[in-house]
Amino acid sequence: MTDPHPSTGFTSYHVHTKWSDGAETVASTVARAAALDLDEVGISDHFVLHPSGVALEWSMPTERLDEYTRDIMTVAASAPLPVRLGIESDFIPETAEETIRRLDRCPFDYRIGSVHFIDGFPVDEHSRFWEGLSQEEADDKWRDYYRRVILMAQSGGFDIVAHLDLPKKFGRYPVADLSADARHALDAIRDSGMAMELNTSGRYQTAREAYPSPWHLREAKRRGIPVLITADAHNPANLNRDFRAAADLLREAGYTEVTRFSGREQIRTPLG
Repeated sequence: MTDPHPSTGFTSYHVHTKWSDGAETVASTVARAAALDLDEVGISDHFVLHPSGVALEWSMPTERLDEYTRDIMTVAASAPLPVRLGIESDFIPETAEETIRRLDRCPFDYRIGSVHFIDGFPVDEHSRFWEGLSQEEADDKWRDYYRRVILMAQSGGFDIVAHLDLPKKFGRYPVADLSADARHALDAIRDSGMAMELNTSGRYQTAREAYPSPWHLREAKRRGIPVLITADAHNPANLNRDFRAAADLLREAGYTEVTRFSGREQIRTPLG
């Protein structure tokens, strides 16, 4: 679907508030988005059903999903720009079916799917978890990560793939050639019809590079995978951080359009 009234401005859809691990309320975040002259903003707080049943401090209380939804919709009703109802939900095989069942109850504009755990291993919590691995073990974690992305795409429960090469966050890269693994993950994303984010937050972490890498972007473009620019903002001041640089990266990969969402439908607009 193409927007009949395209804009060359930016949207910011990967955004966290006090509902999970963000710094500000939904209302404050939306006000900042308007001040930054964003075309649209989406709220996408963390929702995690952990197999152990533990409540994670960086995720919203799972029993408050409906309340979270109402908060965003209330703010959106009087906002000076379109506010999209989103969620960032972890894909964990043991809880995936129940996670999707709960998400289906809410009128989301988009669902971001992410992989933060591999059989209990925290991918992006702290560098010490990676430092304790041999290189062979680290390579295996990367392989397992891509396998989880494939399963997530095949589940049909999500619209946007989050930070595709997240395991690089702390600078632990594979030595083995895992390009085939990455391509299989990208094939699954393409086949699912999902979009992929270009997430600028990695530029401020040890990796010093957006998620995903330019190589992943080029491979995604070859497959016709839609993209959107995101900030993974936990503070409203970062809602559009490095978006111009991100747009340049997309152009270099061959992209001329980005994707927006409404009612879980994609809307293509020119790259700003």
